[in-house]
Amino acid sequence: MKLACKQSELNTNLSLVSRAVPSRPTHPVLGNVLLQADAKNQRVSLTAFDLSLGLQTSFNANVEADGAITIPAKLFSDIVSRLPEGDITLEDSLAEAESDADSESLSITLTSTSGQYTMRGMNSDDFPELPQIEDGMVVKLPVEALIEGLRGSLFATSADETKQVLTGVHLMVQADSLEFAATDGHRLAVVETLNAKPTSEEDEDQPSDETQSGEETTSSFELTVPARTLRELERMLGLSDSSDTVALQFEVGQIIFQGGNHRLTSRTLEGQYPAYRQLIPGQFQRQVAIPRRQLLSAVERIAVLADQKNNIVKFDIDAQGQTIDLTVETQDVGSARESLPAQVTGDSIEIAFNVKYLIDGLKALSTSDIQLQMNAANTPVILTPLGGLKMTYLIMPVQIRD
Repeated sequence: MKLACKQSELNTNLSLVSRAVPSRPTHPVLGNVLLQADAKNQRVSLTAFDLSLGLQTSFNANVEADGAITIPAKLFSDIVSRLPEGDITLEDSLAEAESDADSESLSITLTSTSGQYTMRGMNSDDFPELPQIEDGMVVKLPVEALIEGLRGSLFATSADETKQVLTGVHLMVQADSLEFAATDGHRLAVVETLNAKPTSEEDEDQPSDETQSGEETTSSFELTVPARTLRELERMLGLSDSSDTVALQFEVGQIIFQGGNHRLTSRTLEGQYPAYRQLIPGQFQRQVAIPRRQLLSAVERIAVLADQKNNIVKFDIDAQGQTIDLTVETQDVGSARESLPAQVTGDSIEIAFNVKYLIDGLKALSTSDIQLQMNAANTPVILTPLGGLKMTYLIMPVQIRD
C-alpha cells in the first residue's frame, strides 16, 4: 500500500472515526483504526468499531498501490494531529516481529514535511466487518431535520444505565414526518420535523402506505437509538451541507446512517419506550408568554445562588401585575430575586423548578419568544417555542416546602 493525502483531510476523518474506538478494547485489533487504500477509485477509507458503534469515512487521495492495515488509533491520531499542514505519504511494509524471528508483522511509515514516523500495525483480516442490512427499511432524511431533532432531544436522555431504554432517543418515522423523544423520568423533550420519506429497499416504487398480509404498513416504524450513537451522528452531520440527505437503514436490533462519505452503524436499544404522549396534558388553565433570552439570562444569573444548595428556583407568576418574580433562598449563603415582565393568562401561581432542567430546556428552544403552560404547582409544565420548530419540553415542578 502506498498513498499521499493532505494532513488536514486525514486529521479530520481520523478524528471522526476515532470516537468509535473503545477505551478498553476486548480484543487488541479493536483499539486500532482500519485504513484501506483503493487505487481504482483513488480513495482512502478509515473505519473504527467497538462491536456496538461503528464509524466509517472516506476521502480522496493519490493512491499508488492498494492495501489495508489496522493502526493503533490513539497513536495514529496523536501523530497526525500534531503534524504541520501539507502532504503526507503512507506506505506499509513487512517488519520482522521482535517476539518471534520466524514471524512477520505489519508496519506503516508516515512521511511528512517535518519528518518520518513508523508504527506497528495489525493485519486487516483480523478487523471485524461492520454490520450490513440486507432487508428492511430505507429512509431518506434531510440533514437539517435530523440536526434540529437531535439538538432538541439529546439533552433530555438519561445517564442512568439501569434504565437503559431511557439512555437513548426514541425515533418515530412516518410517511411525512420524523419525531424525536427523550426523557430521563424528570423531564421530556419531543421534537417533530417534516420530510421523512420511507421507501422499501427491495422496491422503491411500491406505495409507501401499502399493507401486505395484515402486517403493519412500511410507511412508519419506531426504534430507540443510544444517545452516544446520536451524538456521533450529530458530529457527522456537522460535516455535511444542511441541504443534503442521509439514508437511514433499519432492521430489528440494528441501524445504519449513510451520508455522503460517512457511515455510522449502531445497535438499537431493546425494551418498551414509555408512552410519553400520555404525559402531556391536553389543556391548561394558565399560560405565560415571555422572551426566551430574557428569561434564560435571569435564570442563569440566579442559578449562581441556587447551585449552592438545592438547585431550586421559585417562580411567583403574577397575573394582575403581568410579571414573573424569580427567587432563590439559600440558607447560610444568601438570597436573590429578579422580576421580569410577561404576558400572563389565567390565575396567579407560585411554582418551583430544578434550575438545571429549566436552563437545559430554555437553551434547546430556539425561538425568540416562548410559552409556558401549566395547571397546578404539582402538575407537568410545558415549554414550547412561539413559531419555528415544533418542540414540546415537559418539566415536572419541584414541591415547595414552606
